[in-house]
Amino acid sequence: MTAIDARSRPDTAARARRLLATLEEIYPEAVCTLDYDADPWRLLVGGILAAQCTDARVNLITPALYESYPDVAAFAAASEGDLEPLIRSCGMYRTKSRHLVAAARHLLREHGGEVPRTLEELIAVPGVGRKIANLILGDAFGQQAVVVDTHCARVSRRMGLTDSEQPARIERDLMVVLPADSWTRWGHLAVAHGRELCTARRAFCEDCPCRPDCLHGSGP
Repeated sequence: MTAIDARSRPDTAARARRLLATLEEIYPEAVCTLDYDADPWRLLVGGILAAQCTDARVNLITPALYESYPDVAAFAAASEGDLEPLIRSCGMYRTKSRHLVAAARHLLREHGGEVPRTLEELIAVPGVGRKIANLILGDAFGQQAVVVDTHCARVSRRMGLTDSEQPARIERDLMVVLPADSWTRWGHLAVAHGRELCTARRAFCEDCPCRPDCLHGSGP
């Protein structure tokens, strides 16, 4: 399949704008659901811990984690084994512990302990891929960036804003069809919709206000 292109599918960009407006009406308070106290480092930690884990579970364990390790320097001084008992309930705790310690040490070595503000620098941090990097750019630093998680990918495909299964392609497709000032917002709205009505198990199209502009909901 080829990527959705607003130039060859002019209706797609128009539908995307209408879908964006509808989702804003449904979920006006949609925000990042990881607790991070406006601290880019804590958002990075939360992003790593949230891999194959719910944000709610991450939010339950991070208070105790930050009580013991309050900042980048504390994480960098820790061993992987030190962190493991505190994050075990998030799953994949050995891998996540390794990434957290390595990320902290990388930031101290390369950026003076600060979280960088560019995509290229962020994806060089151990444990950080495009999804976490875009999350940090959008929510911590106020830049426009599309976060493609499982909810965003599923909702965007069903709505017909992309036809790809690949996160990087989905990100590019959405950047084409959505207004540039809504890229960050789309991620939060798609997550809210994916949890509420457009779930992995079933799309509740009969109850969905997006139905007139959604290819899945308006299909046969």
